[in-house]
Amino acid sequence: MTNAISPTLKGGIFLAAMQGVLFPLQAPAQEKKAPQRLNIIHIMSDDHSYQAISAYGHPLSAQAPTPNMDRLAAEGIRFDRAYVENSLSTPARACLMTGLYSHQNGQRTLGKGIDSTVTFVSELLQQGGYQTAMIGKWHMQCEPKGFDYFYIFNGQGDYYNPNLKSHLSGGKYIQEEGYATDLVTAHALDFLEQRDPDKPFCLYVHHKAPHRNWMPPLKYLDLYEDVTFPLPETFHDDYSGKGEAAREQRMTIDKDMTYVYDLKIGELDKEPSRAGHAKGLARGLARMDSVSRAAWEAAYGPRNRAFLESHLEGEALLEWKYQRYVRDYLRCIRSVDDSVGEILEYLDSHGLAENTIVVYTSDQGFYMGEHGWFDKRFMYEESFRTPLIIRYPGRRGGIVSQAFVQNLDFAPTYLDVAGMKAPEEMSGRSLLPVIRKDGRQPLRWRKYMYYHYYDLPSEHNVLKHDGVSDKRYKLIHFYGGKDGDYSEFYDLRKDPNEMHDCYADKRYRRKVARLQRQLDKFRRDLAVDEW
Repeated sequence: MTNAISPTLKGGIFLAAMQGVLFPLQAPAQEKKAPQRLNIIHIMSDDHSYQAISAYGHPLSAQAPTPNMDRLAAEGIRFDRAYVENSLSTPARACLMTGLYSHQNGQRTLGKGIDSTVTFVSELLQQGGYQTAMIGKWHMQCEPKGFDYFYIFNGQGDYYNPNLKSHLSGGKYIQEEGYATDLVTAHALDFLEQRDPDKPFCLYVHHKAPHRNWMPPLKYLDLYEDVTFPLPETFHDDYSGKGEAAREQRMTIDKDMTYVYDLKIGELDKEPSRAGHAKGLARGLARMDSVSRAAWEAAYGPRNRAFLESHLEGEALLEWKYQRYVRDYLRCIRSVDDSVGEILEYLDSHGLAENTIVVYTSDQGFYMGEHGWFDKRFMYEESFRTPLIIRYPGRRGGIVSQAFVQNLDFAPTYLDVAGMKAPEEMSGRSLLPVIRKDGRQPLRWRKYMYYHYYDLPSEHNVLKHDGVSDKRYKLIHFYGGKDGDYSEFYDLRKDPNEMHDCYADKRYRRKVARLQRQLDKFRRDLAVDEW
């Protein structure tokens, strides 16, 4: 794709013309004037599990490949030990912007909290001569800071014909026609077209997809309909090996996934609305024009009628729910993979690939039926661990790294790429030493990872908890439950699916004590104020 096609705003004002005020159009030949400092593109999806990227080799993605993300992995480094510090969307975004833990930047939960006086990495990059842009999901209750250019969704954003606010819209959200992923891609390419080629840039491309309720683009409404995806090993976990938090959560596919909002059975629209879902499925479909709505009904109508007529029960019903969920989720992933391909093609065709670092990640992990769950929040691996792929110009590709990295590290990494020193208060560390060692973990690198989840009460009723992990063992401390505080301990080598809490097992007494000392040290050194 050699030229971006700008979406048209309501009222007939063309985006490219508006952007020309700040970023005059340049001919592709002038791209060669780009300075030696590397450009940065950070692509982040919402709730994308590593299980759903085929480069990670998970059975789920074997039948739903992601060729463009796989290309990034083949040309860069795939990180298999990348984690978050708080598995929740808004805290993860605050961490990305600040390089700080949730209690340090104030954004502990989905609601208010961000300390907007904290310096964002975008401000530092801007001061250092970078052009900065934020496209897509911002999802923090403060205005974007340090960006020359932004197009952001209203809150969570809608999949179809969403409202976006920009640096040119005077603070107003304006509805645009199209699918969310496609619009994010188009605005990202518009920025690349209109930027000043004499300056380096840092572009954040933040997709809504595949966030709940997993509404696919029209072109993929039938994709994977003939595919039966494998059930996870732990799909029927009865939580007998875990404590109160696992038993009391409300995020099971069986009991908590809704027929209308999640599974898109509009024929059952008398189902009570769940908190936070606004008008649910009806809201999303109401944003479509008549042609798009007809295409949707043509795809889902016959399937829904067949389901209702089948009167499924028990195991057959549960597996039907799982297949509907996973198919819709992976349809959304396919659209994100297409977007990655368009951006890579643009870099190739404009001579930017050799001077641009490309990062693909998610704001956190996600459950694809493991333990019978969807959503995230827990410190268990599928939620705690996030996909991360980095293509760095001039470095060898096809590397798999076991280095212990965290989303705290993005801000100091990008400052390091820019040749700037990270502020001392940043808790993360630059990943460039790992990249320069072809993915090997440097000496004096972190050996332990700290995690803290705060969002209770909340929809999915996951208890507050903090914890510490090394590459083999994990200690989790849950607090605030009706049964009082308690801890769980897992041996990830012997029990990678985290089915059996070993906290009370005398054979692990010294290991538990060692991780407890590290957890206490994190709390003390980071001045954590609750646990």
